[in-house]
Amino acid sequence: MVRKLPWVVAGVAVLAAALVLATTRAASAGHHPTPRQGITAAAVLPASAFGQDERLVRAYTAAHAMPEVFDGLYCYCQCKENFRHVSLLTCFESEHGASCDICLTEAAMAAEMHATGASLEVIRRAIDARFRS
Repeated sequence: MVRKLPWVVAGVAVLAAALVLATTRAASAGHHPTPRQGITAAAVLPASAFGQDERLVRAYTAAHAMPEVFDGLYCYCQCKENFRHVSLLTCFESEHGASCDICLTEAAMAAEMHATGASLEVIRRAIDARFRS
């Protein structure tokens, strides 16, 4: 029994370290913001600014239509860390959203799911499943 004790201690330490790493990674990878009270789409660029590009028009239209949903989503392109964006909504307040495949994909997912009645929490889980590594 005494010979096994170091192995048991080492095993517990490895499991604890893995749990801490997984928890920390999960928290930082998809840290969804709380939608700001009274948020509007006033700062979102108009969809008409993107001409005939249907993907861009749909994304910017969705940001205009549901700012409270976009404002509750973390953007996995890490623009929060790199450009101080508050949420996915912020991506569409500039041309950043138009040039980022991650922003556009998240916008499409959010719009499609919201149209079927999915809650913000369900949309968050789907986006996390798609982008969290």
